[in-house]
Amino acid sequence: MSLFESPFFQDAYSQLESAGTKMNMDPNVLERLKYPKRALQVSVPVRLDDGTVKVFEGYRVQHNMTLGPGKGGIRFHPHVSLSETAALAMLMTFKCALVGLPLGGAKGGIKVDPNDLSRAELQAMTRRYTTEIAMIIGPDKDVPAPDIGTDGQTMAWLMDTYSQLNGYAVPGVVTGKPIAIGGSLGRAESTGKGVVFCINFAYEKLNKKITNSTTVAIHGFGKVGVPAAEDLDAQGAKIVAISDVSGAIYNPKGLNIKECVSWVKERKLLRELPGVEHITNEQLLELDVDILIPAAIDGVVTKENAHKVKAKIIAEGANGPLTHEAVDIITDRGGLIIPDILCNAGGVIVSYFEWVQGMQMFFWDLETVNTKLHDIMKLSFEKVWVCKEKYKVNMKQAAFIASLDRLQGAMRLRGMWPG
Repeated sequence: MSLFESPFFQDAYSQLESAGTKMNMDPNVLERLKYPKRALQVSVPVRLDDGTVKVFEGYRVQHNMTLGPGKGGIRFHPHVSLSETAALAMLMTFKCALVGLPLGGAKGGIKVDPNDLSRAELQAMTRRYTTEIAMIIGPDKDVPAPDIGTDGQTMAWLMDTYSQLNGYAVPGVVTGKPIAIGGSLGRAESTGKGVVFCINFAYEKLNKKITNSTTVAIHGFGKVGVPAAEDLDAQGAKIVAISDVSGAIYNPKGLNIKECVSWVKERKLLRELPGVEHITNEQLLELDVDILIPAAIDGVVTKENAHKVKAKIIAEGANGPLTHEAVDIITDRGGLIIPDILCNAGGVIVSYFEWVQGMQMFFWDLETVNTKLHDIMKLSFEKVWVCKEKYKVNMKQAAFIASLDRLQGAMRLRGMWPG
């Protein structure tokens, strides 16, 4: 299986090369960053409730650990592949470097639709997967977290399995855990909160303020989209459209976000919500709004539909929702894109906080978590903005350049072994 199999890896690779060329990066360092340090493929046999055994494909990829242990989510999704996982691990490397964390980039996943499995089957699959990757994860090696199709319960099973293998509790092996077993306050909503912080920072740069006339569309009303919608709603913005896998809902006068949140928390699909106009996910992306937040999956805005996107600001809540061609098209017509490795970094930042708290066995209050999150996001946004101005590039390239600058310095200092 080739790393270049997925368009997502090809796109991440192209963005790396483009930024590296723009900043005149050391070609030897650039070459090392094009490929993951380590990729593990595992078989995950599970005895299903009917007594039959089914084998699932699992992966854990560690892209670069120059700055510290690997960090990255675990995804349960039918489209998981080695190529996609490698791309996500690469982006995690750049994200951690950009926001100044002492962590490297990693990612994992199982090719499965978790909705097809019972709770008992999901637990058995998670525990077996943990056993198969246990030799390369750990609080000093590689620290997983939740991603698409996984949650705090998944991390609790992973932590317990790893702890059983070691004979004692190891809370630092994962982040995104429930509070009761060493999770951090503020972790669940941190990615969405970071997205909104970045939107506010962008508005400050543009000498604007969010008001009740500010319109927002959110593609993906889940772990990122829900807290982002709640925070923007609290600031007075008008959320006119949201979506999930079933489709999108639209109200030009603004949706009742509290009602929508209650609806999805009951595991109901948005297409079943009454009293709103139903549109497609594709139509949502093309709405004439001030702010668009693609917060679902990668590759939803491409060169085919980028010219139809009318939003003035696009905040990448998901990983890689815009291809590099789409970024060029939108920035050429004056749109401002807040890149994923900056915009959605709130999750990994508070994951880092959770890891630190778990290692020290000393836990912080919510105000401390959110204040520290805001400060790191603010500093990182400023760093990207400075790079944008210095190199005369778009925000996406600027974020990569700022990240690569830190990685290049660290990799040169550490050198290569053997030399």
